[in-house]
Amino acid sequence: MKDEPGAKNLMTQLDSVFIRKEPFGLVLILSPWNYPLNLSLGPLVGALAAGNCVVLKPSEISKSTMKVLAKVLPRYLDQSCFAVVLGGPEETGRLLEHEFDYIFFTGSPRVGKIVMAAAAKHLTPVTLELGGKNPCYVDDNCDPQTVANRVAFFRCFNAGQTCVAPDYVLCSPQMQAQLVPALQSAITRFYGNDPQRSPDLGRIISQKHFQRLRGLLSCGRVVIGGQSDESDLYIAPTVLVDVKETEPVMQEEIFGPILPIVNVRSLDQAIDFINRREKPLALYAFSNSSQAKVGWEDTTASSPSTPSPTTVPACSPTRAWRC
Repeated sequence: MKDEPGAKNLMTQLDSVFIRKEPFGLVLILSPWNYPLNLSLGPLVGALAAGNCVVLKPSEISKSTMKVLAKVLPRYLDQSCFAVVLGGPEETGRLLEHEFDYIFFTGSPRVGKIVMAAAAKHLTPVTLELGGKNPCYVDDNCDPQTVANRVAFFRCFNAGQTCVAPDYVLCSPQMQAQLVPALQSAITRFYGNDPQRSPDLGRIISQKHFQRLRGLLSCGRVVIGGQSDESDLYIAPTVLVDVKETEPVMQEEIFGPILPIVNVRSLDQAIDFINRREKPLALYAFSNSSQAKVGWEDTTASSPSTPSPTTVPACSPTRAWRC
């Protein structure tokens, strides 16, 4: 890349000051199963364009995509600077024993800690794009149907298997009474009276993930959905109320089409609820109050923030605000 001029100071007035950007070298990309093409090719293109060589290890859970990447990419990319490695956790562990110049990982915090620990042995810099429980606050002054349409769409998109999807809703009991029927209306509009037959609702990726999600259906009280079919890996779009903070559905990232609603009395209580937990990957809020917006943005934290309605552009998978 072309050198960039650098700012001079008193000590460098007679010097030639410039910034030269250089490739890291050999980059390891560990991509996930939920968006296996986008989250493999995006980092791959960036790393190669910057002059690096790449070892790509796709997730073994998305088996078909993994095989396609291994078959198709070598036809178009110089194999002297690119390789695809197939396999499961054992192969990933062996890869992490080697010294790379940079590691890019997308996945769960649990595996992210393993990747970071392995990278630390070689002082390898890393980018970790991890999941989290993303809150969605709904103020009493909002139109419940507008909120429901946006939240239901994003919660159920890709069967809820999206790291920046809203993971739970915080609202008053009064708003909940309006929001639940609005969510039912939105789900019916998107997926029909029998969502299992809808061509637009995805399936859970594996038996293991299905069983975990089915276990979460026993939390709180089901007011929408709740059906499941293991033979079809189908979990219905589900809304839970009367959920306790200590229940599993509020302790882990859901990663499925299940939406708990937690009651709060005010914006301040919602902010306190969020700040007592680990920092989420994304934050969402619906309000017509500019004061609420300022309070939300000044007192909560997620990944670097960007304004957006409840769909997040690829360039800004972070915070959203909707007035």
